[in-house]
Amino acid sequence: MPTHSAASVPSPSPSAPPAREGASLHGPVIAWYEANARDLPWRRPEAGAWGVMVSEFMLQQTPVARVLPVYEEWMRRWPRPADLAKEPSGEAVRAWGRLGYPRRALRLHGAAVAITERHGGDVPEHHAQLLALPGIGEYTAAAVASFAYGQRHAVLDTNVRRVLARAVSGEQFPPNATTAAERRLARSVLPEDEDTAARWAAASMELGALVCTAKGERCESCPLSDRCAWRLAGKPEHTGPPRRAQTYAGTDRQVRGKLLAVLREALEPVPQANARPRVARPGAAGQGTGRACRRRPRRAAGERPLPAAGTPLLPAPPASL
Repeated sequence: MPTHSAASVPSPSPSAPPAREGASLHGPVIAWYEANARDLPWRRPEAGAWGVMVSEFMLQQTPVARVLPVYEEWMRRWPRPADLAKEPSGEAVRAWGRLGYPRRALRLHGAAVAITERHGGDVPEHHAQLLALPGIGEYTAAAVASFAYGQRHAVLDTNVRRVLARAVSGEQFPPNATTAAERRLARSVLPEDEDTAARWAAASMELGALVCTAKGERCESCPLSDRCAWRLAGKPEHTGPPRRAQTYAGTDRQVRGKLLAVLREALEPVPQANARPRVARPGAAGQGTGRACRRRPRRAAGERPLPAAGTPLLPAPPASL
């Protein structure tokens, strides 16, 4: 029987830990989750798959506290996909309020229309069918399949990526963009049992949101503190590319937000000259001289009114999104 020298035996890679290493994470994290999980409306049985899908769209790059009131009003008004599908897409944008990234509202409306037309108004259960809906990517399809239907999928959001980077890979932060190595790592630590895998997905995400946070991590409260590779290594500082900080003031996003605020509150067509937002450049507080604000309005003779309530406020997204 051939033998291998110590040098020839590959050591376990952080991106592909042994199965037993992944298994050692599941019990503590799931037990912590069962004792500490927040009572959020989309986690309740009555939310159903549609409630889970709505929450996943809203929670993208948006804190839970901002999502809660909008989510509750949305579900009161449109408790099923067919209810939303009956409305003009502009009403979805209007109800989106100040959550930001309003194109998400258009995509959610498009998904509701597709669910109504293709699936009889029920959110599909199969991952491939979810992926085929407009506005649904790999993450959202996996999240809905896991959280709503208890299926086994690697649900890899920012919080989960940070937990795995620290606990398994020994890194303070994950890369700026999700990598193939991270996906392999997430799949490698996924429990084999479907029910346990679904609970692990929710639990690891909650751990990253409440304890293993980007700033002010609470290692003393972490169920993985005694086995976290990053903590055991002395919490080395991040050495990768600088982490991108999102800016808002003075950007096109801020201009669009102010414009949509005017349109949401209007009950009749809004003259374009009246909808010109004043946005300060970053570093020039109080100076309404941002790029969008310097554009001259149309002359009154050629002025076109902006759409009133009940009409789409933005173009519908391509079917491929």
